[in-house]
Amino acid sequence: MSETQLPHLARHRFVIGLAGYSGSGKTTLAEKLITNITQRGFSLATIKHAHHAFDADVPGKDSWRHRKAGASQVLVSSAMRRIKFTETPNGNEADLNTLLGELLPSDIVLVEGYKTQPIPKIEIFRDQMDHPALYPAMPEIIAVASNIAIADCPVPVLDLNDANAIADFIIARLPS
Repeated sequence: MSETQLPHLARHRFVIGLAGYSGSGKTTLAEKLITNITQRGFSLATIKHAHHAFDADVPGKDSWRHRKAGASQVLVSSAMRRIKFTETPNGNEADLNTLLGELLPSDIVLVEGYKTQPIPKIEIFRDQMDHPALYPAMPEIIAVASNIAIADCPVPVLDLNDANAIADFIIARLPS
């Protein structure tokens, strides 16, 4: 991983990706890790890549109306949270470095998607998947979380059903 490729990595103590095919359980594992790690007192942010158009806004609400009227960015803020909607009509998707720069500094950033980016990753691999493992072709994979044993795997194989052990693995990589 190179800070020259992703200079905003330095804003965060550790950035790690979850890599796997659709349906492998990335989001389910992410939920468990978020709960486990934040309950230990660490700050954790997530970045989730979507391969399709989506809308998290509510039709008819003020923020939605501002966007529909033509605002390219809408920031909604309250005492409890804030959200920024940024329209990208030309399909110019933000790269991972830009997104890392938009987050407040965190102990851990968990990235779901962005499989080709130069960050350490844990592969989620299930025996039911009709796809080959990713780790042989992806040197950024530092562990595989699986529901089966994997013989001759060059990286640690973690029990996919043991979120506590996977959280321990991630936390152990935090710089002091």
